[in-house]
Amino acid sequence: MKVLGIDPGYATTGFGLIEADRGSYRLLQYGVVTTPKELPFPQRLEILHSDMLELIGATKPDASAVEELFWGHNITTGIGVSHGRGVILLALQQAGVPIFEYTPMQVKQAVVGYGKAEKRQVMDMTRRLLHMKEVARPDDAADAIAIALCHARSNTSLLSRAMNQGVK
Repeated sequence: MKVLGIDPGYATTGFGLIEADRGSYRLLQYGVVTTPKELPFPQRLEILHSDMLELIGATKPDASAVEELFWGHNITTGIGVSHGRGVILLALQQAGVPIFEYTPMQVKQAVVGYGKAEKRQVMDMTRRLLHMKEVARPDDAADAIAIALCHARSNTSLLSRAMNQGVK
């Protein structure tokens, strides 16, 4: 199963593509999609949508894992990121890719085993689980890889498999 993890934004959107097979995970690709800050916001959203459709077409994921937004202190930035996230969800839906959403706490729990883990712990565990020489950069891409890993680990668990097969 190929999982495309996405850390949403409108200026910078991180992505990470992993392959999961029976509890083993392999990093296939990662990076960021960016939009020029000098462009008007609607144009940036259009570029994000187009680039996401291109990425989805090139990577052909079986599923997507998108981080749910955490509203921090800067509401203005949060609103822009929300718009970007909406465009990303639209692109995934248009491409027919199943969408799964995870909170930051769920990602931490799935990757580290502790829902209040620090960011550096998540990055280091992601690096270890995927046998990477170093933590992915930039942080948006590293976060997206962790989100993909969260879905892969959640989706391949025994409980998940039993539920998908109708076993109670």
